[in-house]
Amino acid sequence: MNILDTIIAEKRLEVKERKALHTIAQLEQTDGFRRDTFSLAKFLLDGTRTGIIAEFKRRSPSKGVINATADVLEVTRAYAENGASALSVLTDEKFFGGSTADLVAARVNDIPILRKDFIIDEYQLVEARSMGADVILLIAACLSPGEVRSLAQTAYSLGLEVLLELHDEAELEHVCEFTPIVGINNRNLKTFTVDIERSLVMASKLPEDTIKVAESGIDKVENVQLFRDNGFRGFLIGEHFMKTADPARAFREFVADLKNFKK
Repeated sequence: MNILDTIIAEKRLEVKERKALHTIAQLEQTDGFRRDTFSLAKFLLDGTRTGIIAEFKRRSPSKGVINATADVLEVTRAYAENGASALSVLTDEKFFGGSTADLVAARVNDIPILRKDFIIDEYQLVEARSMGADVILLIAACLSPGEVRSLAQTAYSLGLEVLLELHDEAELEHVCEFTPIVGINNRNLKTFTVDIERSLVMASKLPEDTIKVAESGIDKVENVQLFRDNGFRGFLIGEHFMKTADPARAFREFVADLKNFKK
C-alpha cells in the first residue's frame, strides 16, 4: 500500500473507536457545535487580507518531526494577529501529531479554522463542528465523486464549509455545487513528492467561479504573488513556518515581505 492507503486504513479503525466513545447526540450538545461559524469563502475573498491559511502541524509522514515544541495557542494567535485569513489545524494524531485538543485551543481566534484530517465518514463532520471547526477538508484522492458530494452536502447542512483538495486532472469530476472552494495540492499524497507548478496547471481547468487555494510547497512570497496573478485567493502554508524555531516570527516576517513585495 502507498502512504495514503495506509493512512485511510488506519483512519477507518480510528473513526470506529471514536464512535464508541461519543455518540452524535453527545457531540451535538457541546458548545462548539452550537457556536456560529466563520466563512472561509468570505475571508478569502476579502481583498484586505493576505489569503494565507496558516497551518499548525507538528510532523508528517514524509518529513517526520517538523516542530515538537511549538505551542498551538501561541502560534495560532500570532498567525491570526498578523494577517492570516484562516487557520489550518491538524487533528490526525498517528501520522501528523495533531489532536482534537489542538483545534479546541486554537478556537480562541476569531478567524475560520480548517479541520485538517482525512475525512471519510459523516461522523467526522459532526466531530469537526463540535470541536469548533468552520471548514472541513475533503481529499479527492481518497473519496469517490459521490462520497465527496454526500459529505459536502452534509457538511453544509451542519453549517460547515468545505475545502475540496485535488491533485490531478482525473479528480476534476469531484467538483460539485457543494465545493466552491477548491485547493490544488502540489504534493502527491501517494508519494509525498512536491511539484510547485501543479496548482498553475490545474487552475485553468476549474470552473470560473471557483475560489482557488494553492497548497503545499509554498515557501516564497514570489510563489504567493504568482498564484495571485493566476486567480488564486488562498494559500495554505504550514511547514515553511513550523520548521523554524519560532513559527510566529517566521509568519510575521513572511507577511511583512509579502506586503513589501506588492509595493
